Amino acid sequence: MTRNVQLAERAEELLGLAVRATAPVAGGDVARATKLRLSDGTSALMKAVSQAPADFFAVEVAGLRWLGEATDGVSVPEVLAADRDCVILRWIEPGRTHADAASRFGTALAHTHDAGAPRFGAHLTGPDGYRDGYIATLPLPNRPADSWPEFYAVRRVLPYLKLARDRGAIEADDAAAIEALVGRFATLLPEEPPSRLHGDLWSGNVLWGADGEPWLVDPAAHGGHRELDLAMLALFGLPNLAEVLDAYQQVHPLTDGWEERLPLHQLFPLLVHACLFGGGYGARAADTARRVG
Repeated sequence: MTRNVQLAERAEELLGLAVRATAPVAGGDVARATKLRLSDGTSALMKAVSQAPADFFAVEVAGLRWLGEATDGVSVPEVLAADRDCVILRWIEPGRTHADAASRFGTALAHTHDAGAPRFGAHLTGPDGYRDGYIATLPLPNRPADSWPEFYAVRRVLPYLKLARDRGAIEADDAAAIEALVGRFATLLPEEPPSRLHGDLWSGNVLWGADGEPWLVDPAAHGGHRELDLAMLALFGLPNLAEVLDAYQQVHPLTDGWEERLPLHQLFPLLVHACLFGGGYGARAADTARRVG
């Protein structure tokens, strides 16, 4: 490890500790990630975003802490410091997943979900009684709703469908196919009390520690239907997913038909990806809607 003076001095200002060395960390799509070796012998992860919204990292920190409050839930990294431009987390030495670790993750994720949320939507209090969040670099609308079908339609699918259309990331007939399916959400999506969701639970946001402990990172936390988190895990290929789901079901069995509903809950992340990356994600979302419909 060498020492990036600018990053080291910023971290020292926030932590009150000397930074002996820094090293870039690969894998982040949004933030610049750096490993810090601190003078007390520990290590930390610093994530920085230039020109981030004023509350970007405050929302992330609040989400991590909210998830971390769940009894027996999935662990989250300790927040060491945060400011408008960065957040510094306790370093988690990465390892590899295996069947036993995946089972522990499934059990703990069920407990995290079961910690619940006040309503479908934001858990944070803001000037309007709630606070919107972020998913990657995109705003995440979180105004509460009384039912999951309503919230999923007007806060998750339709805003990103509109943005994808505005950005030329989806064709008009494909957008129409998704809109037609949205009108049927009330009959297709089951009601459950709000769960405590990570909200952006693709495989890259599950960190497997060297000791086999699973950790949650980079949340878009909110109150929602637990099938949304599980659908994201399935969409982007979490290793040992079968073991995760088996263990999850032992704690809180899913409602009949959940496997058939996974594509419905994959519309949201597919549309987010269409907004961010374009390509074939818009068409893939439409194919999903047509298959379900």
